Formats: sequence, structure tokens, C-alpha cells
Amino acid sequence: MFMMQIISQVYQITIRYANMFLLVEEHLTLIDTGLHGSTPGVVHFIHSLGRSPEEIGLIILTHNHMDHFGGLAELRKLTKARVAAPRADFAADGGILPHPAGNYFGKLLSPPALSPLRRRFVLQAKDVDTLLDGGEVFPALGGLQVVPTPGHTSGSISLYTPQQKLLIVADALNKRHDVLRLPLKTAASGLN
Repeated sequence: MFMMQIISQVYQITIRYANMFLLVEEHLTLIDTGLHGSTPGVVHFIHSLGRSPEEIGLIILTHNHMDHFGGLAELRKLTKARVAAPRADFAADGGILPHPAGNYFGKLLSPPALSPLRRRFVLQAKDVDTLLDGGEVFPALGGLQVVPTPGHTSGSISLYTPQQKLLIVADALNKRHDVLRLPLKTAASGLN
């Protein structure tokens, strides 16, 4: 587990190569929840700040990939946080999953007998309280703006706070071997 303060009130938590961001104000805001099993590390970090996971009021998912929503079910058991995620990641037609090779895996996992397995790869819209279209502004950090950044998935979003001049891009950029790169695109993104 790796933790780093980015700016005042903003911390990056990295567990098994999955990045999450914790915004620490009167209420806590968590951006992404990491892979399944990340919750104990997130809770430990929150406690190290003298805070409690019950203080998380909002969880924002930047896109519908399991390394960004995997800890959601565990965190929902500990908090009453509302969950927001991009609408376009739930609107794929024909069973396409928002992943590279999503068309293939979407069809493979579409039979009723395999549909429970599908939930390990994507969230359903019913798992989210607020579907985001872009342009929404959350009160965190003096105004946290939802910026659509499709490409990695159809609905991928970034979050921008003009007051701090901070842009959280999630997987809109990746660093591999010390080189910034554009992300892998998915079949559902329509941008291949």
C-alpha cells in the first residue's frame, strides 16, 4: 500500500496498482474504490488520519472497471455514502462490457447461467445512486467538476477543481515505464 498527500486535503491511496483519492474535508469523498479487497487498506488510512469510514459521504467512480469499483460492496457495508458514476458506462448495447475485448466478453457472459459472473466485471446501474452525464459539480474542494473524458470507456470521467487547479484523470492517462501514455480503448467506447 502506498499513500501520498497530493495537495492539502487530497490524498492518493494506491493498493495493488489501483489508485484511489481521498478528499478530506468536513465529510470525506472517495474517488474510486480500488480492487476487491482494498477496503481494509482504505479504512486503515482513514483511521490514520483520525477519521472514520462512516464519514465518507460520497463515492465517485471514474469509470466502470473492477479496479475502480471492486471495493464498493465492502465500503457500502461500512458507510452510508452515495455513489456516483458515469451514465455512459451503463448504456452499452448488445451486452458489450466497458473493457478491451468487451464485445467478446459481453457475449460470452450473456447467458443466464453466466450472468452472476458478469457482476465481477461490471457494476449495474442499480448499484449507483447518481448517474453522471458531465458538467455536474460536487461541493468537495470548493467545486469538483465532472469532465467527460471518453476513450478508456465510453463514460470515463475526470474531476477538476478550479480552486486548487487540480485535475484527477483516473485512467485517461497511464504511466508505463516512466512514459505517459493514452489508455487502452474499449469496444464499448466507440473510439477505437
